[in-house]
Amino acid sequence: MYNFFTIIEVVIIVLNHHVSTLGPGDVFRDWLVYILGDRIKNKNCEVEVFKYSPSSHTVCRYKFKGEGCSVIVKFFAEPTGKLKKYNAYEAMVNEYNTLIAVRSFTNVPAPIAMHQDFNCALVTSYISGKSLSWYLSHDRELYDRLTSVAHMQRRLHEYTRHNYYDKERDFANFHSVLDHLKLDRSTRSHFDQLLGKWWYSPLLDQKQGCMIHRDATPSNYVFHRDVPYILDLESAWYNAHYARDLGIMCSEIKNHFQLQKGSGRLAEPYIGHFLWHYSKNESDFLRTTKVIPFFMSLGFLRSARLHRHYPHHEYLIREAFACLKGLR
Repeated sequence: MYNFFTIIEVVIIVLNHHVSTLGPGDVFRDWLVYILGDRIKNKNCEVEVFKYSPSSHTVCRYKFKGEGCSVIVKFFAEPTGKLKKYNAYEAMVNEYNTLIAVRSFTNVPAPIAMHQDFNCALVTSYISGKSLSWYLSHDRELYDRLTSVAHMQRRLHEYTRHNYYDKERDFANFHSVLDHLKLDRSTRSHFDQLLGKWWYSPLLDQKQGCMIHRDATPSNYVFHRDVPYILDLESAWYNAHYARDLGIMCSEIKNHFQLQKGSGRLAEPYIGHFLWHYSKNESDFLRTTKVIPFFMSLGFLRSARLHRHYPHHEYLIREAFACLKGLR
């Protein structure tokens, strides 16, 4: 069995809280009632608003009282993260079109409508249930849930294959994450040297790319009546390496066990299980385990950006370095 390195990534639990109640006459509420049509019987019902956090934009659940109906609305023109300058309209349309494109072969929230004038609002169906983050935190049914997510990731990657893999973009993104960390000169130089070795290694080379989630964290997989759904596809990439989604997920799992159980090594059986159920056969599994440290290292560094002022930051940097050093 492949000897996985200790990898850390933050497992984020998404929370929501009630922020307001809307009645007839509120322009946005009335628009939601209009687009939902026959799903809302009482057109004068009140609508409760619940805001989710953390998230990269304002994201709210609108619950129509007495109707048994809720929707999720993401406001792309209301960024809450560090990235403030981008084309909100284009981002809204891209996610809407992505949901349309993938819903024929995988489970995603149904896209309902979008409206530029309401701060680039994208409306999708609300998927009730517990996230993979919840199952991690409660240590329940984890093997079964990881099997489902592995199969879902495989299906997404297989159905979106393209005859091109944009290797340069992966390395440019890796360097961009390193730039944000503002590492000392010596540490950055060591990372650059290791990235150079990975660049010239044939391990990452492949003729085909695929669509990836790009933020494949446990909070973005929700189980509704045991059926898994993928959430939040706004960052999706085409022509990408399939192992990036796997690497981010595995680093998050490792991080959970390190922070909550005292040792990331306790995650190794779960990671092995996840990768095995993603793989078609043993040779596929072995190929994936050789390339995944590159993307798990990236997962470390993504997490390190959130811990720059905490001791955990140094641990993440060391583990990211160890992953890259494991090239063979």
